[in-house]
Amino acid sequence: MNDTPLVLPADAAWQLYICHACGYIYNEEEGDPDSGLLAGTRFADIPEDWACPLCGVTKSDFEFYVAPDLSALKNSATCQASAHLSAPRSAPGIVVVGAGKAGWQLVQNLRAQLPNTPITLVTACAGDVYDKPLLSVAMARHIKPQTMVKETGAEAAARWQVRLLAHTQALHICTESRTLRTTHGPVPYAQLVLAHGAEAALPAPLRADLCWRINHLQAYQRFQAALGAKPQHVAIVGAGLIGSELANDLALGGHRVTLIDTQARPLARWPADQAGEPLLAAWSGLPIHFMGAMQLQDLQRQGAQYQLRTSDGQVVLADQVIAATGLVTPTRLARSAGLDWQNGIAVDAQTLQTSMPHIYALGDCISVNGQSSRFIEPILRQAQTLTAALVCACQREAHWPDNAEQPCAQPYTVRDAVVRVKTTSLPLSLH
Repeated sequence: MNDTPLVLPADAAWQLYICHACGYIYNEEEGDPDSGLLAGTRFADIPEDWACPLCGVTKSDFEFYVAPDLSALKNSATCQASAHLSAPRSAPGIVVVGAGKAGWQLVQNLRAQLPNTPITLVTACAGDVYDKPLLSVAMARHIKPQTMVKETGAEAAARWQVRLLAHTQALHICTESRTLRTTHGPVPYAQLVLAHGAEAALPAPLRADLCWRINHLQAYQRFQAALGAKPQHVAIVGAGLIGSELANDLALGGHRVTLIDTQARPLARWPADQAGEPLLAAWSGLPIHFMGAMQLQDLQRQGAQYQLRTSDGQVVLADQVIAATGLVTPTRLARSAGLDWQNGIAVDAQTLQTSMPHIYALGDCISVNGQSSRFIEPILRQAQTLTAALVCACQREAHWPDNAEQPCAQPYTVRDAVVRVKTTSLPLSLH
């Protein structure tokens, strides 16, 4: 094996490299100024101990990446074969519910294979493209919420040539007529993909009107606006991955934090790693008060503040309350279609198809053999599997010739994930 480093000519084209763990793309032309890598820094010149600015993995977890070029794709041999699948824009095509990482990744993959197939993206938010892992490190990195959007939903929709139904709630699936009922009217589909993710759980006595659930950019922006410019006291219920990351970031941002959990130490979901004690030690100089082995008994509004009462009678007064008590998959759409359920929408690992024909799912809302995987890295592999399945489904619908080029099956495999905890006081990798 030749270990001689690759030396590129000074005028060579800028290259892209993608992080396996979170999907972050390092652009040589832009560099990573926050990490000291100036614009124009070649990937080969990056120190080996450099860390991904989103999830903290090392340089070895990156690989060369080629961004899809829609115009080039349309002229490729694959796309010429895909022309058999073209349909009028008014015809039912592929409808995707959810414009998070999973939804947009799938759209990008589909356009590489099906440049002429109508795609509709239905989302309850604006559909803006952003890096979700930044939500729990923004204060430490002095990132303003309004600068997190990499591309607006409208811009992304125009670039990938999809119909975007923003600020639209998906209400009901009618499998007989293949129609998705939404707050903006019925949307017919040939194939339907559920990529609506999961939402923060709210166990009693937490209530939606009394606490924040920071699971997407719009909620984070509203929370930041409520914080204002002055330091506040924030109570966080739940000391798992998200709760610990937010506590760390808020404390570094100058706020006082009380972190409450039913377990004796933070990050107790990973007992083999025993990360809780080192993390508490790293927090010793920060305004974080951890209340472990504590059950929240009551939450009430007290004037301008909130009163949290624990089962042993302790009272905490806070300016803001965050629920970080795990994630659950919304059930409404799955129930309306009669989909099988196993700790999420049950899908077949070979195709990511649900128990109903013409309905698929990926991302945080799915489970494979009862096992969910709510992290960024699996989404990239799920999108590859689902793209291959949808191309074959469109082939069947359009009676594509048997000798036409077909995508290879790419079954999705659930892997044991290495979870990067973005607690900048003590970055952790948990297994």
